[in-house]
Amino acid sequence: MVTDAEPQAARADDLPLTGLTVVALEQAVAAPLATRHLADLGARVIKIEREDEGDFARHYDAAVDGLASHFVWLNRGKESFTVDLKTPRGQDLVRRLIARADVFLQNLAPGAADRLGLDADTLRADHPGLIVVNMSGYGTDGPMRDHKAYDMLVQAETGLISVTGTADTMAKTGVPTADIAAGMYALTSVLSALVRRGVSGRGARIDVSMFDAVVEWMGHPMYIRMHAGRQIPRCGLGHAAIVPYDGYPTADGEILIGVQNDRGWRTLVTDVLAAPELADDPRYATNIERVARRAEVDGLVADRTRTFTTADLDAKLAAAGIPAAQIRDVGGVVDHPQLAERDRWRTVDTEIGPIRAVLPPMTFDDVELRMGAVPALGEHTAAILAELGGAELGEQAG
Repeated sequence: MVTDAEPQAARADDLPLTGLTVVALEQAVAAPLATRHLADLGARVIKIEREDEGDFARHYDAAVDGLASHFVWLNRGKESFTVDLKTPRGQDLVRRLIARADVFLQNLAPGAADRLGLDADTLRADHPGLIVVNMSGYGTDGPMRDHKAYDMLVQAETGLISVTGTADTMAKTGVPTADIAAGMYALTSVLSALVRRGVSGRGARIDVSMFDAVVEWMGHPMYIRMHAGRQIPRCGLGHAAIVPYDGYPTADGEILIGVQNDRGWRTLVTDVLAAPELADDPRYATNIERVARRAEVDGLVADRTRTFTTADLDAKLAAAGIPAAQIRDVGGVVDHPQLAERDRWRTVDTEIGPIRAVLPPMTFDDVELRMGAVPALGEHTAAILAELGGAELGEQAG
């Protein structure tokens, strides 16, 4: 019997998006992330790829036993359909697919979908319930509309790089933040549009840009700039608005401590660091005062944390309810006991055999989300052509 604590394996009729079809003219990271989650949730996702090379993310590296790590991460559960979109016949095939779909999502260069006759107005004229999502770097108009929009460039234009790194050196984030942000907003938009369509029957045209997505995430530093007239400082591991919130030395390494409020400060210095005199000292009693004396406060905390081993201090902080963490490298995450003990690892099929993958972060209590195979280039072309009308279409695809 399936219990709330034991979600059953994915069954087509239990997955939230069962019966929905998504056609994706996509590449790289942002759009594939959105559609991979749609596939995890049960949608049929047909990925349109170039006949010669496919999604160029297939060739970023060969780290996964010959497959590209980005592609493996972002494209499980999809069907790969190869076609030459430069030909009228290829364009017609894609239009036929979209006519059968619930969602069409694309992240081609600005204007490219329109030139192919795949703009929202044209597609929805005959299919008003269709949800069309156009993803771009900087939006559909404005002075940067046609600029190249790789993740690093968008991080720079949105100010994210200016607040990331140390006081001496700016840095981009270690993962493609702009791509991921846009992908998640695209996912949210599709799900919202599907809910609305279920009520009203109306489809949607949705535009999501990487630039807008990251600007949304820059809310805190922008409000500081607009209302306090200053740029927040780059603080490395620290936090521009909270102290103590940083990495602190231990007898055998380092630990991160994040105190969110003045009650937490009192608990830290009284119950963990054995310095109760600091709790009521007016120079440190409030976060505003502590931020004004950042170096001094960090020094007081560090003088005391270095008397503990990392393991002992981690245990004391946890017992006191003080947020803390050990700094792990990526290997430490792969081997993290929080993943292992919660049974978060599964295997996913690929053309080179099964590989490990982590369950999607959306955990339903009654069904485990689908983790389908990573498709080989063009793996599903013949089957999809047969759906569209048989062998004669197969001849047209070339």
